[in-house]
Amino acid sequence: MKKDNLSTLAEVRAFGHIEFLAKQLVEGFITGLHRSPFHGFSVEFAEHRLYNTGETTRHIDWKVYAKTDRIYTKRYEEETNLRCQLLLDVSPSMYYPEKSIAKLSFGALASAAIAYMLQKQKDAVSLCTFADTIIDHFPTKSTPSHLNKLFIALQSIWEKEIKEPEKRSETDAYKGSVTETLHQIADKIPRRSLVVIFSDMTERVDEHNYEAMFSALQHLKHNQHEVLLFNLIDRKTELDLDFPNQPTIFVDIETGERLKLDSPAMAKQTYTEHKKAFYNDLKLRCGQYKIELIETQLPEGQGFVDVQQKINDVLTAYLIKRSKMK
Repeated sequence: MKKDNLSTLAEVRAFGHIEFLAKQLVEGFITGLHRSPFHGFSVEFAEHRLYNTGETTRHIDWKVYAKTDRIYTKRYEEETNLRCQLLLDVSPSMYYPEKSIAKLSFGALASAAIAYMLQKQKDAVSLCTFADTIIDHFPTKSTPSHLNKLFIALQSIWEKEIKEPEKRSETDAYKGSVTETLHQIADKIPRRSLVVIFSDMTERVDEHNYEAMFSALQHLKHNQHEVLLFNLIDRKTELDLDFPNQPTIFVDIETGERLKLDSPAMAKQTYTEHKKAFYNDLKLRCGQYKIELIETQLPEGQGFVDVQQKINDVLTAYLIKRSKMK
């Protein structure tokens, strides 16, 4: 499979091994945008740049030349000692849309790709999966064997959502709060770190939980962590309410609550305005708290990542944000 073909989740679904997919994604584009705000002491590969005539050929990357037919040289800089915490929301709302479970699938694959990028640069990475409680929390290490453990954990999530969706958690048993768990995680990260969150930021819509969600994000910043947020949604249905114009029963995937609409089109305008207001507020709050909200080139660009976008575009947006963080 050509690396350029790795784009949407639908196109990668036939390739079931998440480690292979993550490496293909990373190797598919230059990862030299990464810079760490924490400086180390040794010399490691940093990025590629075009070769200039007359320079030494010592640092030419011949593998890149073989793939691109262009001559690039490797640039080096002090090794970073960045510590990164990958936080993957695995609560019931992430098992949506039901047929593809794209939000969880996207989060698992993007987590694997970022973990691979970090380990290549000798940065230490951890993975925490969470819902209404912390499910798994791995230590922060930079060894290949540790990366393999993270791949195994993410592969388990990937296989469950692709091959065994019927075995996911019963939604009517889910009674907790993701935001409460984020507070717990914030207290468990002992040293300054880069925290990358994959979540749909879904909670029961009431004033208490709405403010609690932002409080949890602020808690991470208060502990001096750099925070990047991937707010994952399926834009077609979760924002645009694109459903057939016929009587439809909507089921809350976290509580099991049911709502029947004679015509989704009649509720579309009010619903969409409410959702846009929420995403705009999330974007505003993240700006106030200096949390980097990952966005890509979407119409209106309103505070979220559409999981039906090309994955490469989203990871590139991550790299650009990461390169600008001081």
